[in-house]
Amino acid sequence: MKKDFLLLTVTLPSLLIAFPGLAAESEIKEINTDKSTEVISDIPSLSEIGLPATNAELLTQQSVPSEVNPETEQTPTDDADIYIETIAEPDNLPQSTPTYVIDKEEIQKQGASSLADILKRMPGFAINDVGHGADTHTGTYYRGASINQSVFLINGRPINNNVNTYHGGTDLNSIPVEAIERVELYSGTASALFGSSAFGGVVNIITKEGYGKPKLNASAEFGSLSLNNQQVTYGGSSNNVKYNFSFERFFTDNRYRVPVGAANRDEQGFLSNADTATSTYFGSIGLDLDKKNSLNLDVTALSSRRGLIYFGFPLQKDRLDHDGLNVGLSWKTRLGNGESSNLTTSIGYNQDYFSTYGPTGAFYRTGTLDTQQLTARVDHEWKITSNNKLRWGLDLKNTDLTGDVLSTNPSRIAKNGTEDRSLFNTALFAVNTWNISDNFLIDLGLRQTFDSQFGNYLNPSVGLRYAVTPIVAVRGSWAGAQRNPGLDQLYFYDTVHGWEPNPDLRPETGSSWSAGVDVNFSQNLIGQFTYFGSSIGDRLGVTAGRWENIGLVDTNGLEVALQFRIAGGWSTFLNYTYTDAQIKTGSESGLQLGLIPYSVLQTGLGYEKAGWQANLYVTYNSGARRSIFANSTDKPTDFAPSFVNLDLSGRVPLTSNLGLTFYLENLLGEQYERVNRIYSPGFTFRVGLSANF
Repeated sequence: MKKDFLLLTVTLPSLLIAFPGLAAESEIKEINTDKSTEVISDIPSLSEIGLPATNAELLTQQSVPSEVNPETEQTPTDDADIYIETIAEPDNLPQSTPTYVIDKEEIQKQGASSLADILKRMPGFAINDVGHGADTHTGTYYRGASINQSVFLINGRPINNNVNTYHGGTDLNSIPVEAIERVELYSGTASALFGSSAFGGVVNIITKEGYGKPKLNASAEFGSLSLNNQQVTYGGSSNNVKYNFSFERFFTDNRYRVPVGAANRDEQGFLSNADTATSTYFGSIGLDLDKKNSLNLDVTALSSRRGLIYFGFPLQKDRLDHDGLNVGLSWKTRLGNGESSNLTTSIGYNQDYFSTYGPTGAFYRTGTLDTQQLTARVDHEWKITSNNKLRWGLDLKNTDLTGDVLSTNPSRIAKNGTEDRSLFNTALFAVNTWNISDNFLIDLGLRQTFDSQFGNYLNPSVGLRYAVTPIVAVRGSWAGAQRNPGLDQLYFYDTVHGWEPNPDLRPETGSSWSAGVDVNFSQNLIGQFTYFGSSIGDRLGVTAGRWENIGLVDTNGLEVALQFRIAGGWSTFLNYTYTDAQIKTGSESGLQLGLIPYSVLQTGLGYEKAGWQANLYVTYNSGARRSIFANSTDKPTDFAPSFVNLDLSGRVPLTSNLGLTFYLENLLGEQYERVNRIYSPGFTFRVGLSANF
């Protein structure tokens, strides 16, 4: 598999030469942390701005149409009778590592139906989904770290809870896509700001706010696999109040023919028990009290029903119900005059109710986990001097987890019962940025955690960035991390897998690092190249049906993000990730960590003019090692075959307010193995209408 890395190392420069016409009218927006309160409605194109080599931020896949599209244009109003003074979220992020961003226009072009669809086209991600709305069991990895070894936020608040097994993992279907303004991806010293468990990175989902006159957007689409999806959003502003409300309903039966030997293949040869139905709700209200103070309330609710697919098992019929609620209230204020001191205070409530149930032979089993989490955060940005910025604060989190276990299997009846556990976690964090000179900066971060389960621990981080020339900058970062076992792994018996908990589990500890170079090749081509790595000791896994600390995993890899520009209306991107996540101890020592491909390449070419859109996306995946519940005929060294996938999306304007959308997925029609004997459905399509009033 490592030959893929050598092949693509040669291929990437060739693409730049062979396809000069793929350059983008893509735009890069530089966030000025000294002016975080500006509302930017018109962003200049690459040809109109200079990108300082000291800026670590590359906004990938961000596209603003060359002509205003009346259906998507939602900039603040200029009406004289409406006055909106926006106090932005703190954006004093460490500059020693890249911040990748994908915005709402590109999300719409890609036809994303879930957060997983958005993330899979960002640098560093490997997402093993299958069909639309796939279950949480198929695996999400960033830079070789699992979904629970990264931190997921909504408007800066955590949506991960202290549940780590598959039936409690972060659900990437839990937020309406229509409610998302953009998705930001951080790493390096940013982990000190948001959590010690960020071996991979931090994903922050920023939701939309209302501006200007009230506007209603709605869409409905239907397609293969009995898919139907309806979305509606209503937002606007009046005087000093902003509001936005979104709803999404999604269903697909995910029933299609699969080859002999595929996971969850029924007697008729179809993928079985893979259907998904979700209803998601989002609402936000913002109130600008005066020029220095604002309040914002946002609420997200999810109701999800789906079947579970087990890698390599015989036909399984277990179901997963997930109901979630996330509520956040934030108060933002400017201390003193100017922009040198901004304080954000927020409180949040997050509840996740997971219920797995189903027959297994002549017996029946259920398992429920109900997590309720209260959080509070104080976050202060302070420009101490012109060359010294400090971001510091306090995190509080209280988690209550109740679990019920029931099985009619005589061998498991003794394990039936109820557990109720609580966890309290406090953390102090600080990241200080020194601009030693115009060309050189250093980030130093600390996160001191006080945990009722695992005591006190300190996670430091450091990053630096040096502009060698006006067009080339080098950077590097290192961060210590600790991920604690979930309360379920410590105390709750897993009725579905038959896994025993282990109250003696130790935290996963280690560090992550990166080194990279940012290059402005020309006005038309900008690239970021990042070497990344991590070392995670006491890795959690299952041995002989019991959770254990089973060893060490070392990860090294390369991440490439490129943007092109050549003419108006065109937008392109190219992301490539090579990941070598090697198991260093135990019976699988020397093998690649299961379910993580060595190479993933994502590239896209799009054109937009006067409301017309056409976008072609290409994916290359080198194939991942089969592991976890693999078929008895599989060897530990077996990999799924590599594959190439092509998707085409587009929009045809019917009127100034109505458009026809289409998404043709897997144009080659190949039913490739996504991961562990789970196969793609081949060619599928979606067709819909989108309207704006």
